[in-house]
Amino acid sequence: MTLNPPAPLLSPRDFTSHPEHLYPFYKSTMLRGPTQPLVPLKQALAELTAPVYGPEQLGPLDHDLTQNAVKNGEPIGERIVVTGRVLDEDGRPVKRTLVEVWQANAAGRYIHKVDQHKAPLDPNFLGAGRCMTDDDGRYRFMTIKPGAYPWGNHPNAWRPAHIHFSLFGDYFASRLVTQMYFPGDPLFAFDPMYQGVPEHARHLMVSKFSLNLTEPDFALGYVFDIVLRGPQASRFE
Repeated sequence: MTLNPPAPLLSPRDFTSHPEHLYPFYKSTMLRGPTQPLVPLKQALAELTAPVYGPEQLGPLDHDLTQNAVKNGEPIGERIVVTGRVLDEDGRPVKRTLVEVWQANAAGRYIHKVDQHKAPLDPNFLGAGRCMTDDDGRYRFMTIKPGAYPWGNHPNAWRPAHIHFSLFGDYFASRLVTQMYFPGDPLFAFDPMYQGVPEHARHLMVSKFSLNLTEPDFALGYVFDIVLRGPQASRFE
């Protein structure tokens, strides 16, 4: 008789470092957050099966948001390089996994019908990209620094500049959607998404400027490492 192999033990998330599910200052959480205690579930084998993505599914410019939508010229804005490593709960690199990003353009507007912010669209900037991590768990994007934008959560509310990240990791249970901020943003003090995270963990959402990564006369460089699970996990959206 063949028995199913035991599921591996996974380091739990440190929920004291994550934002509350219901945070009154971030109004959307009061509408969509859970109102009953969470129910722990046993890990099912299906949750530990990795999604399969291969390089054949990626276009040659999917990682370069300054080129993957070019129609008539270069996109407007400050070029930046964003790179980092994707790690599991034990600090090991997550190899050959899909990393997806999306963001507003330099004027703070998304290419989406719901976004009616009175800022210009950039016909040469799609605002979305994807890539695979390498054997060291590293990803790399070339893009434009996004602008701040109003979002109506409270009077005169503006979101700090940020890039959204979506990752799956080695198994479905390690799915993470998060945001990367830029260092020194003056809007941090007024943003309930940022303020909703316990103070000791907020730095995990902020990228680090890197002069070594910066490309001379072309693009500034930022480093943003991502941990998918465990006590040091990146804060989830």
